[in-house]
Amino acid sequence: MALLRLEQSIYSDGENSLRQELENFRILVDVTNTVLAKRELSELAAELSDEIHHFFNISYISLDLPDAHLARLSRFSAEFKNKEKVLHRHDYCSLASPVLKSLLNQTQPRLLYSSTFKTASAQDEYIAALSQTTLPSFCLLPLVFNERTLGVLCLGSIDDSVFSDQNLALLSHIAARISIALDNALAYEEISRLKDNLLHENQYLSEEIRNFESFDEIIGQSEAMSAVLDQVAMVADSDCTVLILGETGTGKELIARAIHKLSQRSSRAMVKVNCAAIPSGLLESDLFGHEKGAFTGATAQRVGRFEQADRSTLFLDEVGDIPLDLQPKLLRVLQEREIERLGGSRVIPVDVRLIAATNCNLHQMVIDKAYRSDLYYRLNVFPIVIPPLRERPEDIPSLVKFFTKSIAKRMNRHIESVPAETIELLAKLPWPGNVRELQNVIERAVILTKGSVLNLRPQELQYHLAPMNGRPALEPAKQKPQPKPVRLADDSETERQEIIRVLKETNGIVAGPKGAAEKLGLKRTTLLSRMQRLGISVKDILESD
Repeated sequence: MALLRLEQSIYSDGENSLRQELENFRILVDVTNTVLAKRELSELAAELSDEIHHFFNISYISLDLPDAHLARLSRFSAEFKNKEKVLHRHDYCSLASPVLKSLLNQTQPRLLYSSTFKTASAQDEYIAALSQTTLPSFCLLPLVFNERTLGVLCLGSIDDSVFSDQNLALLSHIAARISIALDNALAYEEISRLKDNLLHENQYLSEEIRNFESFDEIIGQSEAMSAVLDQVAMVADSDCTVLILGETGTGKELIARAIHKLSQRSSRAMVKVNCAAIPSGLLESDLFGHEKGAFTGATAQRVGRFEQADRSTLFLDEVGDIPLDLQPKLLRVLQEREIERLGGSRVIPVDVRLIAATNCNLHQMVIDKAYRSDLYYRLNVFPIVIPPLRERPEDIPSLVKFFTKSIAKRMNRHIESVPAETIELLAKLPWPGNVRELQNVIERAVILTKGSVLNLRPQELQYHLAPMNGRPALEPAKQKPQPKPVRLADDSETERQEIIRVLKETNGIVAGPKGAAEKLGLKRTTLLSRMQRLGISVKDILESD
């Protein structure tokens, strides 16, 4: 009888063991099927937490993904409280954690209990973050795939009995399956990122191809344009910030492209942003990017222009139109060389050379408190002032011939010459819209020309150039009387002090009727060239007062 009871007991134990193995296998299959179907990390973490909570009644589940040097840790976590699930995404920087470091070099799970939290958390930021959950016990399972630790599965429970030897064995098997899914999700994230970057890179490369001749389109043999191109050659090889100043239509983007093409970053496409063309509410997302769910309509992560321009050049056109509330964030990028996406907390380093342009008087905007002075000084490291077309009429004949030839070629027209009287007429006009306006006039003339000689009638100019300030459109530009030059001392230091004195009198204003160039009897470009040679900075002068 005793032998029979023993046999029944052995049979019952074997049956229970088999039943438990089948249950464990079912759990393993269910979890595996769930996690392997997810490609995005956030979805993987959310579904994984549901499965583990369902089968083990565990209150806290997180995927902790450090980078190779433990400089950053991304945590996807879920907490179950009062039958409610709360999802979190945290990014930690420079996490000092001996425990996490050791976990990345082992394959066995590690148990932590509240009795050790107080001592350990003082020396370990990872443990300190876990202790804030107030749970008494944790199980940390390294996620290893192909002999590479991808991260840690962290489980927290009110009941430490859930981490029995039997459950730990099952959780280790589950962790192995999660590692496969995690590797797939990380690969998908990297492919998506590269695809997104490639898409934007192709867009900008296509634009670069369309503008391949942009450097050749900087037409001008005048002294003013020669001074500008000299400045371009001087600054291109450095990485300093450049501020291009000039009226609308003077060719600020062409100068920016020239600087980029002559720089060490020319192998990568220049990224450009027109700050005035983007609604202020969207400009932050466009510049810095956003995380999925950062705002209504943010259905996917988006890389911003600063990230796209990494190891290249970012051209911010109309930088004077950046809203005041966004200016501190731009200043931070210039100072720290790092960004944070909208809706995220992860710090992303960027290596970007910034070229900015504006037709606004930023100095006056600073005085009017419409622009931050610290940002202005950061942008105004190397200013380049492009003269308006009315100040270099000697360049108009070359521009007319160039535009006629290039536009006619694009339109499959055979125009061989431009009448001398046409060029003479065009050279007398004020051109308030500068080179862009001249280009539009020539394009219209090419369309209307039927023969081989450009046909540009005065009435067409009257039609195209709208009267401004009550003056007839065809009124010749008045030649400004040149001030009698003031001879500066031959001694460089004396000359330097004289320029500084006049700049202080004009409050740093170089050009215009009340500018330093006018007072010294010099052309603006000549004064800027001398300031560059003598190491004179308007910023330093204004700050010293």
